[in-house]
Amino acid sequence: MSDQTYLSLENLSLAYGKSIAVKDLNLTIRKGELLALLGPSGCGKTTTMRAIAGLMNPVGGKIVLDGRDITHVAANKREIGLVFQSYALFPHLTVFENVAFGLRMKGVHGQELRQKVEAGLTSVGLLSFAERKATDLSGGQQQRVSLARSMVVQPKLLMLDEPLSNLDARLRLDMRSELQRLQKETGMTMIFVTHDQVEALALADKIVVMRNGAIEQIGTPEDIYNRPATDFVADFVGFENIFKLRGGNLVADGGEFALSGTVPDAPGLAWRPGMVTLGEGPFTGTVQGVSFAGNIRGYVLGSPLGTLRAEVDATRPTYALGEDVAFDLPVSSAAPLHRVG
Repeated sequence: MSDQTYLSLENLSLAYGKSIAVKDLNLTIRKGELLALLGPSGCGKTTTMRAIAGLMNPVGGKIVLDGRDITHVAANKREIGLVFQSYALFPHLTVFENVAFGLRMKGVHGQELRQKVEAGLTSVGLLSFAERKATDLSGGQQQRVSLARSMVVQPKLLMLDEPLSNLDARLRLDMRSELQRLQKETGMTMIFVTHDQVEALALADKIVVMRNGAIEQIGTPEDIYNRPATDFVADFVGFENIFKLRGGNLVADGGEFALSGTVPDAPGLAWRPGMVTLGEGPFTGTVQGVSFAGNIRGYVLGSPLGTLRAEVDATRPTYALGEDVAFDLPVSSAAPLHRVG
């Protein structure tokens, strides 16, 4: 993977009418990188993707791809491939013709066309399905055809908009592995748009978490998962117990509470449910909910600190509804937050 910037968004601003959807966005992507735009609905991730693809015009800033300013270049001249969650295949065409469509539009014909299409179908494991109608395939197979169609034209950048959301859980796992394999084998630069943090963590080299049309945090999957910078990111990646700090004390609805251990100089701390110690500690909570999830058992606790969520090994004795339980929030396992609220 090159260290040089391949795609850059510079002070990019996007709007729908008078409503600003993305404001002064700055982002760089390296060649061969798989970047995930992650965030909830309405955060601006798909809008950003549409602008890069040329499907909407910015109201400010610029987009540079491989050293070329493409801000005002027509979508069909940008050399960018798109894969949508809806597959967008031609139902009346065979698999072969669906994959060949973009190549024909570029003037590729004859033996060269056949070789490229067959290579594309081979890469996604569907060469034996070449003469079938697209509608005769499963959802996972249709999505692989959509991938092959976008990749055979060798775009400078491949963008995928929630491509796995229409698939069942097992197919999503299979397609996730397929995407990883194809991206590593081809070295193609990809942007993956998703609201699913598990997909982003599993696939991406780098994750951009977006909120309200702005970037909340950029980092590796490990950075985002283990070191969220804000309460928004922490909550989004599973830190369900988030608190403000004041003077080294934890601030909750019931007042301020001292924590054992060295408290970091940060505006907040966050704990995943599995980081909460149950059965011992300076705090007491009442069990308000119990759930079994295979190897773990989850608890909802009501306490002076507010409602907390904890998880423990399911082989441990079960606490009953209404039972009082001692607990602790170990500072050593908490994630310090740079911004809360």
